[in-house]
Amino acid sequence: MSSDQVYESVMVERTRQQIRALVAEIAHLAQQDIQTRDFYRELLQRLLQALGAPCGAVWQPGEGGSIELVYQINLHETRLVENPEAMQRHGRLLQRALVTGEAAIVPPHMGDGQEGQPGNPTDFLLLLGPVRVKDETRGLVEVFQRPDTAPTSHPGYLRFVRQMCELAAEYHKNRQLQHYSLRQALWNQLEHFARVAHYSLDVRDTAYTIANEGRRLIECDRVSVAVRRGRRYVIEAISGQDTFDKRSNTVRLLTRLAQAVAVAGEPLWFTGDAANLAPQVEEAAQAFVDETHTKCVAVLPLRRPPQPPKDKEQDHLDEQPGEVIGALVVEQIEDARPREGMAQRVAVVCDHGSTALANALDHQGLFLMPVWRALSKSRVLVTARNLPKTLAAAAALVVLVLVLVVVPYDFQLRGKGVLLPVERRDVFAAVDGTVEQVLVRHGERVRRGQKLLVLRNSDVEGQIEHTLGEIRKTESDLAGIQRQLFGVGGVPLKREEEVKLASEEASLKKKLESLQQQLRIYQEKQRRLT
Repeated sequence: MSSDQVYESVMVERTRQQIRALVAEIAHLAQQDIQTRDFYRELLQRLLQALGAPCGAVWQPGEGGSIELVYQINLHETRLVENPEAMQRHGRLLQRALVTGEAAIVPPHMGDGQEGQPGNPTDFLLLLGPVRVKDETRGLVEVFQRPDTAPTSHPGYLRFVRQMCELAAEYHKNRQLQHYSLRQALWNQLEHFARVAHYSLDVRDTAYTIANEGRRLIECDRVSVAVRRGRRYVIEAISGQDTFDKRSNTVRLLTRLAQAVAVAGEPLWFTGDAANLAPQVEEAAQAFVDETHTKCVAVLPLRRPPQPPKDKEQDHLDEQPGEVIGALVVEQIEDARPREGMAQRVAVVCDHGSTALANALDHQGLFLMPVWRALSKSRVLVTARNLPKTLAAAAALVVLVLVLVVVPYDFQLRGKGVLLPVERRDVFAAVDGTVEQVLVRHGERVRRGQKLLVLRNSDVEGQIEHTLGEIRKTESDLAGIQRQLFGVGGVPLKREEEVKLASEEASLKKKLESLQQQLRIYQEKQRRLT
């Protein structure tokens, strides 16, 4: 054997080992729990490396029969984007491969000149391999191979692409099994939460269970439960804390936030964007986040379950939302993005938590429930030895209550009081001023129109004096002009001077009228001071 043949055999064996290593890596990735895009990125890189192909892509079926791109490498070298018609032909080719589910080799420019038919409008040799799981095509691997490769190697290329697609199918099967396992684990968690949430009828114990078991189900950092007490809301439980100081600043801000959202009646998912929030909710959320540095906080009102309709005629009516009895607060301290499926888990906790909390509140609100609870815990009163005494005491208590209810008895009550008028009228001064004299005594009967007070307003008096001075000055100026017009000095006036003096006379008359009107207004204000 020549040295060239030995070298060639060594290189072939080395290439085979590299391909086996790549296949082993893909098989290992198929068993891992990674995202679909990440898996196909690694698969496509190794596939192109093994085949020596310049570019490739992975496609998957989309909604409405469309095709979606999962991952691509150097797809721009095919120049499909530059030609819309070529993209349509290529898309029809991919669609046919997804429908048939068969691997194929498509030569370059296959189908050119056939309008509306699928084809390969590129200069590359296409290798198409479908990823099928139980007769369902989950994806399509497309490799753009150089056209100058030997035709005898093309079936080997296609077999290798099929092998990679089988590994991709194993990946999807493993993902589906993991999905089923996670779903089963989730159902077990939901069943456990539903069971323990309804275990107790004590409000505090129920709130504590909702907070702690709800945090495990939601997989968040902290869950708190607020319960309505009259018009106020009180934080009853915080996950991970048996006791807490309700006077602390964090708890007070948490109570304020829960009450604001519960009063609004709408759920809150706050990650920092307060564009569409009510002012009172925005202020409470910002204050709580600034204090606790929480990245994501969700506050959901807990409502009493709606009552079923009493008759069949009300079945068609929309169910009204129940009364708000509390609030569920979910916090993520480190991550601002809600985890996948977090909203659905929070909704489940709200539904079961609302029912459990409503049952506990109804049980706590029963008549004389503390007395019945205390009696149920005391066994001394119901023992055989003390039972007659207990029954006798109970009978005596019942007789006493009946006597108090049935037998009439006069009850007199004395007290001091002040008579108040049936109709009351407040008197206001029309003008502000300082009281100088009170003309009536307290409690004295007065008549309509009778003067009660004498007020003084120095501003009004000053305005009157100023206006009188202006009037006197204007009258003096007007008299001087009139003397000139009548020729009192014996000096004849020119036509221009006479017109000018007549104009000044008219202006002074208007000014005098205005001053006299102002004087009347000020005098009316002064008159109203009494």
